[in-house]
Amino acid sequence: QVQLVESGGGVVQTGGSLRLSCAASGRTFITYAMGWFRQAPGKEREFVAVISRSGGSTFYADSVKGRFTISRDNAKNTVYLQMNSLNPEDTAVYYCAADRTTDQGMATMKNYDYWGQGTQVTVSS
Repeated sequence: QVQLVESGGGVVQTGGSLRLSCAASGRTFITYAMGWFRQAPGKEREFVAVISRSGGSTFYADSVKGRFTISRDNAKNTVYLQMNSLNPEDTAVYYCAADRTTDQGMATMKNYDYWGQGTQVTVSS
């Protein structure tokens, strides 16, 4: 089992940047593909980005492509989400999640076995 703890959320103005971190417990971090999801008020949770176990493959939602970058440091058991050019539509609680089944990771929530508690990102206009 792995525990995930997100950090780095906050309030930022439109056009600003934030970097989220997700620290994982245990020694098996490299065996998980890692994803980021988000949930805005009144909306369903949606996929943001995913990174493969080795970090060599990434995939993004169209809404964040070119603005967000997912990365991981397997030595530090941490996955990151660098968010640039933020706009109010990016306001949401951001969650990291671990997928122990696939190497590349998936864009669907049902594939993920473990979830963090979330970190709030608020983008003001």
